[in-house]
Amino acid sequence: MKKHNSYHPKLEVLFPIAQGMVATFGKYMEVVIHDLTQPENSLIFIAGNITGRKIGAPITNIILETLKQRGDQAPNLIGYQSTTKDGKILKSSTIFIRDDDGKIIGCLCINFDLTDFLTCREILDFFTKTEKGKEDNNQEEKFFNDVNEAMEEIVQGVLNNYPTPKKLMEKEDKLIIVRRLDEKGVFLVKGAIDYVANILGVSRYTIYNYLDEVRSSPNLNII
Repeated sequence: MKKHNSYHPKLEVLFPIAQGMVATFGKYMEVVIHDLTQPENSLIFIAGNITGRKIGAPITNIILETLKQRGDQAPNLIGYQSTTKDGKILKSSTIFIRDDDGKIIGCLCINFDLTDFLTCREILDFFTKTEKGKEDNNQEEKFFNDVNEAMEEIVQGVLNNYPTPKKLMEKEDKLIIVRRLDEKGVFLVKGAIDYVANILGVSRYTIYNYLDEVRSSPNLNII
């Protein structure tokens, strides 16, 4: 960290704060203090090294424009993006410092280098991105310990998503259930016929008949 030999006395208290911030966040942070009574060489203290500036550097264009437009009423500038000459992407904040009369005399500026973090985010986004199912955007893959558990989970899921309670189902309702289960491949599982028959309260032969009906009439209006 470096400091100018001449600066506004009210700004000196900020020096250890700047040092502590950089010590906490390390190489990714730079904190500088400007004495705005001398805008042509306003930078009087630097902790960290992100922007490559030196003591005596001038005020930035953002600060200059803000002061020109708002004067001593200028608000703090928090969390804006800026870019260094060598391409670093920064998250920056400028906090204006006022004297006892409310006149702006300086500012504490924080520059946090986001470049490495943005690169990490791109890598994480790439590896964590997944494609949703084309036919069913709400489809969620589930993992089971055995095939019977899988079959039971699928059957119960279809029943839970059907608006008519199982006890009130008519033949048309049961045909819909059987067709949906068939589409999900449930009947490829050994024992599925007997399991579904028991769940729907019909015979295994009725399930066979239901399957014949829905498979022979793919356009059957039982949606």
